Amino acid sequence: MEETLTKLRSEEVASKPVLFDLSRPDDRARFEALLAEGAIKQITDDYEEQQRELFGIKNPSRVYAPGFEEAFQEHYRALTAAKPISHDGRWAYFPWRYLAAHILPEEEYRLVRTARNQNLIPKEEQEKFYNATIGIGGLSVGSSVAFALALSGAGKKMKLADMDRLALSNTNRVLAGVDRLGLLKVEMAARTIYEINPYAEIETHPEGLTPENIEQFFDGLDIVVDELDNLAVKYLIREQAKKHRIAVVMAADNGDNAVVDIERYDLDPQPAFFHGRMGDVSYEMLSTLDKFGIGKMITKHVGPENVTERMQESLTQMGKTIVSWPQLGGAALVNGAAVAYCIRKILNGQPLEANRALISLDEKLVPDYGAPEAVAHRQKVAEDFARGFGL
Repeated sequence: MEETLTKLRSEEVASKPVLFDLSRPDDRARFEALLAEGAIKQITDDYEEQQRELFGIKNPSRVYAPGFEEAFQEHYRALTAAKPISHDGRWAYFPWRYLAAHILPEEEYRLVRTARNQNLIPKEEQEKFYNATIGIGGLSVGSSVAFALALSGAGKKMKLADMDRLALSNTNRVLAGVDRLGLLKVEMAARTIYEINPYAEIETHPEGLTPENIEQFFDGLDIVVDELDNLAVKYLIREQAKKHRIAVVMAADNGDNAVVDIERYDLDPQPAFFHGRMGDVSYEMLSTLDKFGIGKMITKHVGPENVTERMQESLTQMGKTIVSWPQLGGAALVNGAAVAYCIRKILNGQPLEANRALISLDEKLVPDYGAPEAVAHRQKVAEDFARGFGL
């Protein structure tokens, strides 16, 4: 048994689906070979229901009228009369699941997937959203951004950069199960995106972002999401964003809340990096900071007045009673939704906050959050916290 376990641990499985058109003899032969060798162990095929939805979307006035099902069945019989229904559409084979799914061709698949977005996202906006190339650096909160984008029908082309592997402690905020522990985060995220949209085109950078590869990463990007922990590389991202005239969106979780920063290098090529909140910084200076210096700089950027009280208390306990700063899954999802919203607005040239937005569940849901005594208490706690960091 130990030999078998060792062998299985060492096997690498591709993290990209393979698409087959079974009306093509060469695709059919390759698909049959996968079946014969046992590489496909499960099939999902609700193709008739996908066709029913497509028929309704193309004929919305008939959906609630008498005779819809009869009209659809006549349409479906014509499809099956022309060729075997397995030869219609595409089959997406997911090697990591040993599974093949029968799906509509790309444009029809996308039409059905995004049908419920109409008219919240009009067709022309959906097109820009889908056809953009989006870069995401850092796949903790960044994975929530990527999944929110994929769910909402955005970013057929994404570039993902992260050097880390998924650990068990990550799964309180990263939407992944134990089946993906130990995977590179770029592969973990790519698999989930492909399962949402098998037609996606994902470029992965498992080495993370470095001075050596950042030019390549930015090539062709329409917008970039910064969710990295490394402050020096954050600086490099802004250098490239300024050079390529594209916006940077960054979000940080803050207890149950989110701090969203938007830097519009697409509109103004000369703004101070990080909106000047860190002061006069450089790549060299940021790359030499120790752990305390990094914490101080992050606190300057977020603003001690914006850090929740429990987060402040937690930061003082790092290395004493806890091993790292705390993060919550709910906050990661809030950040993901907020950043995806910003990206859609920016890509479609719509009005958007150009600096910072605080998204506070506490403010909206905690009774008496805005009462004078509560405000005064938070201000005093923030001042004490700032003094502790020498701010």
